[in-house]
Amino acid sequence: MSNLTNYHSHCSFCDGRAPLEEFIKEAIKQGFTSYGISSHAPLPFSTPWTMEWEQVPAYLEEVTSLKEKYASQIEIYTGMEIDYLDEGSNPSVSKFRDLPLDYRIGSVHLLHDHKGTIVDIDCSADKYRTIIDEHFSGDVVEVIHLYYKRLLRMIELGGFDIVGHADKMHYNAAVYRPGLLNESWYNTLMQEYFSTIASKGYMVEINTKAFHLLKTFYPNERYFPLLRELRISVLVNSDAHYPDKINAGRVEALNALKKAGYTTVMELHAGNWEEVFIF
Repeated sequence: MSNLTNYHSHCSFCDGRAPLEEFIKEAIKQGFTSYGISSHAPLPFSTPWTMEWEQVPAYLEEVTSLKEKYASQIEIYTGMEIDYLDEGSNPSVSKFRDLPLDYRIGSVHLLHDHKGTIVDIDCSADKYRTIIDEHFSGDVVEVIHLYYKRLLRMIELGGFDIVGHADKMHYNAAVYRPGLLNESWYNTLMQEYFSTIASKGYMVEINTKAFHLLKTFYPNERYFPLLRELRISVLVNSDAHYPDKINAGRVEALNALKKAGYTTVMELHAGNWEEVFIF
């Protein structure tokens, strides 16, 4: 199989379920040509799913050590998934930009409710429903606008290379409000969102983490033709938290991209992003 690369995965430095080296060994076993680890960056407070700042030096040192150890077998890259939380904590701030990373993924997982409480909307559909009802008075439209407002601000500020799981909330929002994806206001919002990404030249990952369980990619496959029309460069990432999931959904995503008119995906080789034909 060709196009065997992955730049979005999490190890035991954050919420991944195995040591970093286990992901590299599995990538080599499966014939990957390049692989990146992108642990969740620290937030201004502790969470069960992000690194602490005290862990960052050890994280960087371990990836560097593994780069050297496996140099003859695979290209390894140091990444980080950095959240937009607010103006003081996002991919554009100097403490993240100064880190010696090969690439950065920009994502949104958190929102502030009406009282200023931070809530995690990257959750199951059932939990999402509870959050909407308890923290936002059942107003899912408001939550959708808050989510994309944060994403658009992150895109405006910059400091990253890849937009992570670009519309990840769409699945839960559509479960809460059936038919959402066919509503004109939502499609207008998506058009504006992806057009802004295109204007800034960011890459968009096709995140396959939920494909086998929920039968959806992030972004939703219905937007692949729009991404192609806007000339947005894409790459396929599995967002793996377990070594055996690093290749999950890749074939299906590549086939969907070809169906939408894509002929290439982005890959890191010799330290540079390059277009590689889809095979």
